[in-house]
Amino acid sequence: MIAIRLNDLKQYSDVLLSRGGRVFTVRFVEPGDAEALQAYFRSLSVRSRYNRFFGAMSELPATLLEHFIHPGEEDRFSIIALMQVDGIENIVGEARYEFDPRTRSFEFGLSVDDRFQGQGIGQALLSNLECRAAAFGAERIFGDTLRSNDAMMAAARKAGYRFGASPGDWKLVRFQKHIDIAPQDIPCASWRVAAEQAAEAAA
Repeated sequence: MIAIRLNDLKQYSDVLLSRGGRVFTVRFVEPGDAEALQAYFRSLSVRSRYNRFFGAMSELPATLLEHFIHPGEEDRFSIIALMQVDGIENIVGEARYEFDPRTRSFEFGLSVDDRFQGQGIGQALLSNLECRAAAFGAERIFGDTLRSNDAMMAAARKAGYRFGASPGDWKLVRFQKHIDIAPQDIPCASWRVAAEQAAEAAA
């Protein structure tokens, strides 16, 4: 398992492309992102926020926002997708994930700005999360979504996830995928390097 250096989070930034070729950067959330992140969640449609949190929410509660902006607490991490829009850097998506070393499982949830949905940003985020899962040494990556969240289910289906019931809540569907990628085969450069360094240190 890799050890995230929390004092140097910028080294884990990734540059991704939307379906139309627009460049965006994915990096860990930092304390200075609190206002922008809250504005992002407020700007989501009611439906998108409901899909993300499985309930009505107009913004992130203060305690949850604190968790989002301090990556690494209880082995949970938050990332944001940033894109230049009319010369200004905007948050166009986010994800939060957790790795459980006991079960070798990697759980995540994500959202995309309503204005940019359908452009492949969620799909690119999903692929990037799989790189992170492989670097952590996960054997399984999974998420839960509402049965009515057609966009998330379509993205997961396209990426080869299997669907089943989510334990304890009939409204949710669990989608999961087996991870079996050697460190040198991880397609995301920053996470391939991190995994290779972890493997060398453990040898």
